[in-house]
Amino acid sequence: MQNKTDLSKYNNSSYNPGKNVIVRILWYYINIIFFKNSFNTLNFTKVFLLKLFGAKIGQGVVIKPSVNIKYPWRLQIGNHVWIGENAWIDNLADVKIGDNCCISQGAMLLTGSHDYSKTTFDVITGEIILEDGVWIGAKSIVYPDIICKSHSLLGVNSVATKKLDPYFIYHGNPAVKISKRTVK
Repeated sequence: MQNKTDLSKYNNSSYNPGKNVIVRILWYYINIIFFKNSFNTLNFTKVFLLKLFGAKIGQGVVIKPSVNIKYPWRLQIGNHVWIGENAWIDNLADVKIGDNCCISQGAMLLTGSHDYSKTTFDVITGEIILEDGVWIGAKSIVYPDIICKSHSLLGVNSVATKKLDPYFIYHGNPAVKISKRTVK
């Protein structure tokens, strides 16, 4: 799950999640009850709880049922963002989502992995940045340390293993540039 680049700058065998164990346990149960629960459709409650735990959330954010968010204190969401059912924001590192973005059903933003070249499987983390207007298609995956540039689109069931250029559509595993994206 890593590029063939120098990963030493991301390797952190003494990973720190950013909050103490009591806060993490409390969030774990709140995440189960209010976010991962498919019966909870109360969007304002989810936004309130994310802010309470340190997330920076813009206006007009919609978080559908069954969304899994690892650490809200490592999350920044812009205005008018839509996060679909069963999306997973596995943010061991910071995730920054710009304005007018869509994270479709079942998509995963994956900020962590393990160094498979070491017997200790040290944690490797890298932030994810989705610039304004990005659309992450259903059941797609964005790897750690990826920037999806303005209005890029990652097609259904695709895997972003490198930066996505602005105003282009990507598809496949690994995702390749397919065509220009025209936004009207």
